[in-house]
Amino acid sequence: MSHHLDIAILGSGTAGLNALGQVRRHTKNFLLIDGAAEDELGTTCARVGCMPSKAMIHIAEDFHARKQFQKLGIQGSESLSIDSAAVMERVQDVRDILVDRVLSNSIDKMGDKFVNEFALFVDAHTLQLGNQTVGFDKCIIATGSRPVVPEAWQSLGDQVLTTDSFFEQENLPASMAVIGLGVIGLELGQALSQLGVDVIGVDELTTIAGLKDPEINRCAIDLIQKEFPLILGQTAELEKVGELIRVTAGDQQFDVERVLVSIGRRSNIDRVGLENLGIQLDDQGLPAYDIHTMALKEAPHIFLAGDVNVDAPILHEASYEGKIAGHNAGTGTLSEFKRYVPLHITFSEPNICQVGQSPDQLDEAGIVTGKFAMGPHGRALVMGNNRGLIHLYADKEHGTLLGASMVAPRAEHLAHLIAWCLEQNLSLQEMLRFPFYHPVFEEALQGAIRDALGKTTLVHAIPAELTPL
Repeated sequence: MSHHLDIAILGSGTAGLNALGQVRRHTKNFLLIDGAAEDELGTTCARVGCMPSKAMIHIAEDFHARKQFQKLGIQGSESLSIDSAAVMERVQDVRDILVDRVLSNSIDKMGDKFVNEFALFVDAHTLQLGNQTVGFDKCIIATGSRPVVPEAWQSLGDQVLTTDSFFEQENLPASMAVIGLGVIGLELGQALSQLGVDVIGVDELTTIAGLKDPEINRCAIDLIQKEFPLILGQTAELEKVGELIRVTAGDQQFDVERVLVSIGRRSNIDRVGLENLGIQLDDQGLPAYDIHTMALKEAPHIFLAGDVNVDAPILHEASYEGKIAGHNAGTGTLSEFKRYVPLHITFSEPNICQVGQSPDQLDEAGIVTGKFAMGPHGRALVMGNNRGLIHLYADKEHGTLLGASMVAPRAEHLAHLIAWCLEQNLSLQEMLRFPFYHPVFEEALQGAIRDALGKTTLVHAIPAELTPL
């Protein structure tokens, strides 16, 4: 054995880098280990996830805004067009800036503390790194995840894309099928449609964006389908037909130049030799772990953090899990930490958001649902963007806020306000006593709170908005 570490960190993505920040506070005897090629380093968010997709969405929404110009009295929108090569170059430039920032602020400064090798567990305290073995006292597994592509589709070549390959395209295709209408499928599907690509979306589920509220789901589907067609509740089949890919979904069939597969991600846990630890693994190859300490239950000196555990593959959750794992590995104690209120945002237009508990997690008899339709909302009407619906869930007897679902413009901001209120365990009345400026989108939230409060069994001696001294 050539070296013995206090702590080994496997993976240099968001979770691994946040774990590193904590580990450095407690020891200098550590290694950050990642076997990705140099052009694949950088977080999932910066390279193939959150940020390049938002760069494309921003361009698409700006171009799509031209459809409002004529009724606003702005002439000449018909002369605007898209240079798809320039669009992709802009997206890649933004992506490269962000990846370079991640690398220059972390890995590039680490010297021999970073090892560019794949790690494989030999046993519960030993790793194989290339042609050397390394011992460790603690280990943090933050090796991330990868897109799922059915084996039968992999033979179709580079016409079948995932987020790992989509942002490498030099031009936009004339037509594309998006298989899987979760967050990334909806975001990129809508953006491509707005940029002039002939898009059709397919999902075997009858819900989109992971929505659990049936009424919000119906509203979201109605709004998204105004921009590109959706085939729901049908499994897709792909085959090569000449230069195109034929997609069959139920009784519908169509040919496209490219297919974006967005049906989920698979943990990279299967690549680290976890079976050599002698612990029990579930059907996904994952060990049991504690979400409040991130430690494995059968091997508490080893931690899982980030997308590798496929529990909440979201950047702020990966960052938080990395910090928990890094702190506990560094201190040598298993401190428990509260987890964030669930917060999910799809950056479609309008935004689709879920916060806190959803209807399927709540006792229908004990809750009320406050509703606000965006149609008559003043600020949204002025901006020509008054489509959508907001639902707030609260305890019927006490008025405590429990969660929310919404499809609405600027809902990303409303969702954060709701998440912060949930973190503070606020009631509807306490929320209603906050100031709401006029005219702002947040007044939609005020309307939903009032509606929910009126459905509770609470009796108010004074107006709900007033705060006694």
